Amino acid sequence: MSDYEVVVIGAGNGGLTAAAGLAKRGHKTLLLERHNVPGGCATSFVRGRFEFEVALHQLSGMGLPEFPGPLRGLLNDLGVMDKIEFVQQKNLYRVVVPGQLDINLKADRAAVIESLTERFPAEKEGIQKFFDLLYAFCNELVNVLFIHDPEASPEKYPLFFNLALKNSQGILDDYLKDRLLQAAVTIYWSYAGQPPSRLSFMELAMMIWAYIEFKPWHMKGGSQAMSNAICDAFLRCGGDARFNCAARKILVKNGRVAAVVTEDGEEIATKFVVSNAGPIRTLIDMVGAENCPADELKKLNARTVGLSAFTLYMGFDCEPSELGIDKATNFICTSTDADYAHSKMKTLDGAEYSLLTCYDVDDPDFSPAGACQASLVTLQYAQPWMSVPPSKYHDTKYRFAEKLLDLAEKAFPDLRKHLEEAEPATPLTHMRYLGHPGGSIYGSEHFTRETSLFVDSKSAIEGLYFTGAWNGSGGFQPTLQSGASSARQISRLLRKQ
Repeated sequence: MSDYEVVVIGAGNGGLTAAAGLAKRGHKTLLLERHNVPGGCATSFVRGRFEFEVALHQLSGMGLPEFPGPLRGLLNDLGVMDKIEFVQQKNLYRVVVPGQLDINLKADRAAVIESLTERFPAEKEGIQKFFDLLYAFCNELVNVLFIHDPEASPEKYPLFFNLALKNSQGILDDYLKDRLLQAAVTIYWSYAGQPPSRLSFMELAMMIWAYIEFKPWHMKGGSQAMSNAICDAFLRCGGDARFNCAARKILVKNGRVAAVVTEDGEEIATKFVVSNAGPIRTLIDMVGAENCPADELKKLNARTVGLSAFTLYMGFDCEPSELGIDKATNFICTSTDADYAHSKMKTLDGAEYSLLTCYDVDDPDFSPAGACQASLVTLQYAQPWMSVPPSKYHDTKYRFAEKLLDLAEKAFPDLRKHLEEAEPATPLTHMRYLGHPGGSIYGSEHFTRETSLFVDSKSAIEGLYFTGAWNGSGGFQPTLQSGASSARQISRLLRKQ
């Protein structure tokens, strides 16, 4: 008899929904987390009088009660919907290219087309045709990948089979000619970490479509409130959780999982392990390369570590309106060249792209009265930061923060005047707190081969499953869903036993 039927390693989004889903189905489950709170990226921290949101900018996949999205269904299933207060965001985002473009798009298909057409009247026909294509493609995608039509074929779903794996830039060029227009439409590429020239149309189209149809959402209390609610649901269902308790080893016998060893040396027998720690740490550090099938190591060797981020968490001594901020989500770029912006993410030269999220716009109670907070982020690879000598790290970090703030002040010139708290986090910060190689926030780089179409959540080692950003797609909705998927798969196997 196992100590536990399932041990879940890591209380990030995927680990939490995996653990809660298993416990709800009656399986004896243990959740191990090396930090002292649940959440991973979905958490918060305190500086001065501000509790800063770590990572969530816009929650996707919720939908409306009358038109629910997949994430609403998942949270309902776990019994946490009434434990979290959600706030619908009316706007998708504002895009600013100083001196060239300043446009806001609402979370509505007709309104998006109207705003784009008003700003780019010469491209009216192309705009309409592009969104017609995008919607037709996504309708086919839903039938193929989510409804699982057993008769799916290239003849029945020609758009999906023809366009899904093509790069987005080529399709954009067929419909939208102005580079400013392309930037306005595709700015969500940063949520996947790949510019349109390297991002599959499937990923880009689904992001745009999902945010328009299911709306972007904010949560009262930030993502930590959701993490706490899911963890509480897990405990209510009889699950056991240990914080400040990292997993050190996964023992494998005769090709299958046998036990998990904690950092304190305790050996916990189990039939299944769900790892939210990513395949590199799981297979190399915990299982050990000598215990991994050769094919699994070969696949792992072909993957590349994705982007991390540089984030400046800012607390202000005034309301958002005094800073000129009236939209929650603001992309500020120096140019329309996404490939150039992406290339600069491999250097410490400064950001060509940034995202400023002010949570108080949609939730006036998010910060103390008379104050507000914002996160200012740009994507960054870890390599240049790893080459900074420790003696120069502090100065390098703050110089980079100043450059990022310079870019943001092109849209909001009074930020420094009202800045009360400022806390920068580099890719090295993410490495320390997440434990991911390169501090990656999206898992592997999102080449087509790394999408959920090709990445399997089940290891070749029997009883081992992966969840989280390394298991197909990054971001909150995909990682939450990945954990729920692992729970369903394991539950079916346990019931057969």
